[in-house]
Amino acid sequence: MTRRMRPSDAALALWPAALLIAMGVAGFIGVLDWVVEKEDLFLIDEPLLELLAQQRSPELDTLFNAVSLVFGPAVLPVVVAAIALVWWRVSRSWWEPALLVVAMLLSTGLTVALKSLVGRDRPADLLMVVPGGETSGSFPSGHTVGAATLVLVVGYLLWHEDAEASWALTGWVAASLLIIVGVGASRLYLGYHFLTDVLAGLCVALAVLGVVVGAERWRDLWLERRDPPARPTALAVTEEDLAWARDGADDAEDGAPRRPTGAEARPCAGQKGPETKVPREVGCAGGHRGRPSRGRLRRSRR
Repeated sequence: MTRRMRPSDAALALWPAALLIAMGVAGFIGVLDWVVEKEDLFLIDEPLLELLAQQRSPELDTLFNAVSLVFGPAVLPVVVAAIALVWWRVSRSWWEPALLVVAMLLSTGLTVALKSLVGRDRPADLLMVVPGGETSGSFPSGHTVGAATLVLVVGYLLWHEDAEASWALTGWVAASLLIIVGVGASRLYLGYHFLTDVLAGLCVALAVLGVVVGAERWRDLWLERRDPPARPTALAVTEEDLAWARDGADDAEDGAPRRPTGAEARPCAGQKGPETKVPREVGCAGGHRGRPSRGRLRRSRR
């Protein structure tokens, strides 16, 4: 039976998602304002590309072209599909792979729409490693959006599955930073994007991560409301009961009853002395306090 969801529960579950989305949107608007007003980091966009163009070499060209190829529109969809398929085969759960695919589609749609809406030109052909190699809109960087969305969403979903695997989370964070920085650097080195394009792409990915976090936490809340944890009953057998029964059986085999000590014993009301202490599961009249008698059980079942 599904219990009604209270607004306070929804707010508590969704505030991290709202924070991530707000940070991504605010960051994107801030970077866009620099570009429109031609101030702050916009002022170093072209000088930075000119500096990087002077550092080019055949080895670096090959390296950064390979990075751009893997996280580009030709290869990245294949990588995402492979990750989703392996995830489903291993976990036998469709939710996480589907959420990853939807996140990547959302990031792609946002990138195409924002490129068209902003309409910023690419860097000059002379700054590109292959003049005229990229002709679509420059703001934001689609490669950065795709790479950052992939590593951020996969990292969050893995952490959500096993929040106690701190070492794995640390490793994934380090790998994510390396991938994001590497992809962004490749776009700058090859002369296909400005620094502000890369930063805007990272902001878009952060907002998409917020959407994923919101969907995952909303699902958790819905599942909890649909299948609330069962409340313990008077007839439930606890680990403590089982341990007490095993100890009693061992004492019976040894021929000497075990004397309760410490937290296992408590004094009977109105009596004094250690001889009046009995196990906490046993009442002062000798009856078991944790379980009802057979007669009581029969009466309760009628």
